[in-house]
Amino acid sequence: MAAKPTMLTEEGLRKLEEELEFLHNVKRKEIAEKIKVARSYGDLSENSEYDDAKNEQAIMEARITTIEAILKTAVIIDESNTSNDHVHLTSLVKVEMLKTGKQVEYRIVGSGSNEANPREGKISDESPIGKALMDKSVGDVVEVETPGGVVALKVLEISK
Repeated sequence: MAAKPTMLTEEGLRKLEEELEFLHNVKRKEIAEKIKVARSYGDLSENSEYDDAKNEQAIMEARITTIEAILKTAVIIDESNTSNDHVHLTSLVKVEMLKTGKQVEYRIVGSGSNEANPREGKISDESPIGKALMDKSVGDVVEVETPGGVVALKVLEISK
């Protein structure tokens, strides 16, 4: 069974490649040094510094494996072939929360890409709000089930 493609923006691809390079070339050496120093303390069975360094190493190696898997299935989204008629991956969508009148902007990013960061306004296409907005047009109203209850959003603008 073929792996599901991971949709990435150019920026998302660049960030993952930079993180992978950092983990390979800097973080691995730092952790190896921590392990070396911890080993010098003697008995490994009661050595918390050694255990901590080995745990940090395992977490880092898992992250490397995750990034490599994402990059193997990465498909770069060609924004030149997209329009602003409908919401799609990479769209910048300005919405109004109908209950409060508050306006918010969201960038729609791929779900498997690790680009989603709600604090930066980047939401996954598979998040409740992202999924509800996909393929909508300016003027459309969507209702989204969120942890805080149902929220009605009106699409005000769609841009790249």
